[in-house]
Amino acid sequence: MSLYIKKMTAIYSAAIFFIGLDRFLKVFAFTNQVNEVNLLGEILKFSYKANYYIAFSLPFYGYWLNLTIALIIACLIFFMVKKWRYGERAQASGLLAVILGASSNLFDRLRYGYVIDYLDLKYFTVFNLADVAITVGVILLLLNINKKQTA
Repeated sequence: MSLYIKKMTAIYSAAIFFIGLDRFLKVFAFTNQVNEVNLLGEILKFSYKANYYIAFSLPFYGYWLNLTIALIIACLIFFMVKKWRYGERAQASGLLAVILGASSNLFDRLRYGYVIDYLDLKYFTVFNLADVAITVGVILLLLNINKKQTA
């Protein structure tokens, strides 16, 4: 097995693991809504929070938001497959992270009517691992675009 295939297998396995962990933590937070756990003193806590809005608590919600998110995910899947076929694996990996994170949050919206957030960062926001996957995916895409422009 080539080093490249091992590297890509590790990247995709890590992405799937983190989304699986996100789903587990969402269920755990949902079933233990009254319990709050300090992870890093008062700085980072594990606690349940229902998030009805989109990123940065922008007040968009409901049927049209769910439909828009589903369409965006479908477009991202199309672009990911296209990038993979053209050998642009770094961009495909970034897109996969965004797709998995957005899909996990969309699943929450469809099942509960809101996204379950559980990591409470003092003075900032409450978020989940799916949000982290989306952010990391976007950063990977931006770094790869920057790499292409400087090459």
